[in-house]
Amino acid sequence: MRQFIATRASRLLDVLYAARWTGPLVLRLVFGYFWLETGIGKVQHLDGFTQRFIGWHIPFPVFSATLSAWTDLIGGVLLILGLFTRLVCVPMIINMIVALALVVSMDLSGLDDLVETSELTYILIFFWLLVAGPGKASVDTLLARWLGIRTHA
Repeated sequence: MRQFIATRASRLLDVLYAARWTGPLVLRLVFGYFWLETGIGKVQHLDGFTQRFIGWHIPFPVFSATLSAWTDLIGGVLLILGLFTRLVCVPMIINMIVALALVVSMDLSGLDDLVETSELTYILIFFWLLVAGPGKASVDTLLARWLGIRTHA
């Protein structure tokens, strides 16, 4: 019985290992679409988004809101494509750190509140993409192969 379970578990692990490229792809597609949609909404309603920045006392509200909105929109597109994935994660992380520091932190009363914020979850996902890369099914991987750059995807 133990051998039967071990054999089945090994086969399942082999299947999952062979499909490991789907994890980053699905994450990028869904997460990228989320940011694309968010960015489109912010860009289309930039005046209202800027007013929120004014209310939050964010410095240079027009510039900051515009930069934030376009970062979300362009970042979402690039994540979906898997293009410049690691590079785009940096401004996306900065965007979320600013949101945490200047907006969300006002409502936090401790570590429990912090770890329950969406912004921290987003930062962790962007950090994972920054470190792990976009995966095998990405424009980044295709470009790297075309340029002769060795990847681990």
